[in-house]
Amino acid sequence: MNLGAAGLQEQPFPMHGKPVVFVPSASQQAACQFLSDTYANDHGLGLFQGPPLSGKTAIIQHFTESLPEDSAVAVVDGAGLNTTTLLELVLSQFGYDLKLSSVGELINMVKVFVVQQTASDHAPLLIIENTHALNPSALGVLCELAELKVKQKSALRLILASDRSISSIVEAPAMAPISNRLTGDFHLEPLTKDETTEYLHTKLRAGGCVDPQGVLPDDVCEALHSASGGWPGIVDSLVRLAMGQADIFPIRKDQIERLLTSNGKPSLVGENGETSQDGAGTGDSAESAGPPKLYLTYNGRTLREIDVDRPRLLVGRSDHNDLCINSRYVSRHHALFFKRGSATVLMDLNSTNGTYVNSRRVHNHVLNHDDVISIGNHGIKFHDPAARQRDSLEGTGFDETVVMKNLGDMRKLLARQNTQCLPTLTGKPSSAGDSKK
Repeated sequence: MNLGAAGLQEQPFPMHGKPVVFVPSASQQAACQFLSDTYANDHGLGLFQGPPLSGKTAIIQHFTESLPEDSAVAVVDGAGLNTTTLLELVLSQFGYDLKLSSVGELINMVKVFVVQQTASDHAPLLIIENTHALNPSALGVLCELAELKVKQKSALRLILASDRSISSIVEAPAMAPISNRLTGDFHLEPLTKDETTEYLHTKLRAGGCVDPQGVLPDDVCEALHSASGGWPGIVDSLVRLAMGQADIFPIRKDQIERLLTSNGKPSLVGENGETSQDGAGTGDSAESAGPPKLYLTYNGRTLREIDVDRPRLLVGRSDHNDLCINSRYVSRHHALFFKRGSATVLMDLNSTNGTYVNSRRVHNHVLNHDDVISIGNHGIKFHDPAARQRDSLEGTGFDETVVMKNLGDMRKLLARQNTQCLPTLTGKPSSAGDSKK
């Protein structure tokens, strides 16, 4: 997008990260009040639900930023989390940097912290996004924490967010500690036409535009509302598409209509990698036609966005990697992404702690759109709308020779790189392989 041509100094509709401004609709204001009431309730446990790209992440960010600085709040993306990773993320956001070795130690530390905080009238708050995608064992830990009490008060306030109904999960017999405490269930509503116009113009002004009407006239805002169903993340994605394709401004209504085809619906990307197939279709849009992307996350924050626009991409702790992750849980050369035709393959390089896709340990794995990869205590979300067919290695034209050739080539490359970094040893040639972590 040519920001200057639209009178903008910064992107007002970012794909990831914090919005330039929070523009609450009536439903979003009610959602913030719901979150506040849940937090204030001595037994507060609320379900916060809305479809993908409905603005849940922005609302949660706005709410948590409104709390006093000394509030103990943890916001965790639950997609694919197992018990250990969940507890580590919670403790990290509560301010602990512990080197604990067992699940028992981790959960005991969480329990001690929440009980102490509640006893001093500062009950901590835990918000889980994508609750539906939590590992079952992690759900069991939530039940255990939900039962903690101090002086007849629940020790931990809980908000469980999801982009789909989680009633079947909450109502399961094993989830009784959650369902027995449930104090509210909030469902987001879409923006109205007027709210959509106000939303768009306020964001444009926040980005530096002095004449929002000169970029997005009212009739175009109405067309965007109709195309998006009023869901903010879809509105943002459509505006990015329209502005990216525009040569001059204002954008016209027919330009929005041209985004809408009968060839299917776009995969629109919103905050935190949240995606949707709801809303209007763009066919082969500018958003989906680019190379696959990786979104590196830690503690619910997106740290980097990387295009998979090369034959291979190496991930690990060493500076030699294309994606360097400085963590003791990550091996020097941990994993490799490589292309095979239109598919993207993830290969674990015999890492110490393993590589996981959607909570399942993998060695060689053909990636599917929206797969969540866990490497150490970092997450990587894979975004490629074209990769919607779950294939096996064999089903995509792979064989063991192909895999071993890539692995063998990578070993040779790593050996050369590692050797160059080693000091020269008197009387012996220096050498290094990929087995050093």
